[in-house]
Amino acid sequence: MGAKIFSNVYVIGGFAAIAGIMFGFDIGSNAGVIGIHQYQEFFNHPDGLLQGGINGALSAGCFVGALGSGYPADRFSRKYTLLGASFLFIIGSILQAACNGVPMLCVGRVLNGISVGITSMVVPLYQSEIAPKEIRGRIVAVQQWSITWGIMISFWIQYGCQYIESTAAFRIPWGVQAVPAVILCCGMWWFPFSPRWLADQDRMEEAFQVLADIHGDGDRTHPRVVLEMEEISATIHFDREIASHRYTDLLKPGITYRVFLGVALQMWQQLTGMNIIMFYVVFLFQQAGIGDTQEATLLSSGVSYVINVVMTIPAILFVDKWGRRPTLIFGALAMSIFLWIVGGILSTGTWYIGDRGKWEVDLHNKHMANGVVVCIYFFVASFATSWGPLGWIYPAEIYPLRVRALAVSLSTASNWLFNWVLNFVVPMLMEEIRFGLYLLFAGFNFLMCIHVYWAYPETKGYTLEEMDVVFQNNPRKKIPREVMDAFMSDRKFQRQENAAAADAASEKIGHDENA
Repeated sequence: MGAKIFSNVYVIGGFAAIAGIMFGFDIGSNAGVIGIHQYQEFFNHPDGLLQGGINGALSAGCFVGALGSGYPADRFSRKYTLLGASFLFIIGSILQAACNGVPMLCVGRVLNGISVGITSMVVPLYQSEIAPKEIRGRIVAVQQWSITWGIMISFWIQYGCQYIESTAAFRIPWGVQAVPAVILCCGMWWFPFSPRWLADQDRMEEAFQVLADIHGDGDRTHPRVVLEMEEISATIHFDREIASHRYTDLLKPGITYRVFLGVALQMWQQLTGMNIIMFYVVFLFQQAGIGDTQEATLLSSGVSYVINVVMTIPAILFVDKWGRRPTLIFGALAMSIFLWIVGGILSTGTWYIGDRGKWEVDLHNKHMANGVVVCIYFFVASFATSWGPLGWIYPAEIYPLRVRALAVSLSTASNWLFNWVLNFVVPMLMEEIRFGLYLLFAGFNFLMCIHVYWAYPETKGYTLEEMDVVFQNNPRKKIPREVMDAFMSDRKFQRQENAAAADAASEKIGHDENA
């Protein structure tokens, strides 16, 4: 019974996604903390530049972690890399909870960032490599759902802690972050290695058994298991004839374009503006005059986190039915519309320097303020059902095995690079361009809608080994199944021919030596 649990693909993907809760905890706890007076007084009311630096410390660490995660994921396995990252997160959380000032806080956030950068690359990679093609999107989408749960839970923990009139109001949320990391660090030992990683390490028997356990209920003769093992073996053999596991492989024909698409998609995910709203939602609502008290503002902000969790569920259930392209296109279009409306409403108000020494707006009537809140909530819902999960799904499934870890690490690093830049500049942009910030992100969302339509092919329903064919065709046309089957048959036939030739050559050498 226990063995079946640890070989169930939903359990494997779901447990690995605990790393998403770690990520969410770090965002949610800080997003709520920065608006409470205990935090502001302890850190001497940090200005926009310093607050951007504190938040940006996490993103900077994430960039470094994501960029450097490709090598350990290939060398030591996806599984062991996750274990190491979770241990690092525990250390970072302890430093944050025990911090005596900004420097120690930033060191803890950088360590947590390195861990999150690693896990945000490795978890979707691991999930995509263990999941069957029919539910691959659903399994990887669980990672985003875990992030939303982490954000929401940590925010409401912080919401309760705001009533503590001491530094424990922010130390407790920062310390609680370590809990999911401890669970992941202790439990991941029981789960299997990625079968594709095992095969790439020439551990074919182990890979075969893992595939049998997770896709054939332990039956090594199951047709799906046999077919998938043949495809993996043929692809690895083909890849080794033309390339190696080096960053220079990312520049080779047929790969560079895919790397560009993965990097651009993760860049666009940040430019939706969603993560910035999650980080600064308290400040955004304060600026718009929503909520007369600290408690009311936090409550309004917390609702957005609940919506984020709930509206990710449709993506988990239906992303493998809707397809990647339509979900990305309509999601970007919806987010653009709602941000245009928010920016338009805020532009009609009267802007002034408030008691906090920062720009605020008087919207003249309650209906306009409610309109801003509703549109922000609809924006969050649109992101949660589209770009939230697909920002992790798509890059994890489009690369060949030989460069998958390296390419996913590069695309994930681009996500965190833009996250860092935005975290650093958004507090200042809130003061400088005010309502223009929403219009800027609305424009980005419209541009990404156009980009996806023209450049991104549909990947729904194809195995990871079939992606080479997907990217050889017009991105706006679906490839007929007979074309895909013919390609994979040719690759298997080529492998068999090469193996036969190698056997014949070995036999000839042996015959010559005997002669």
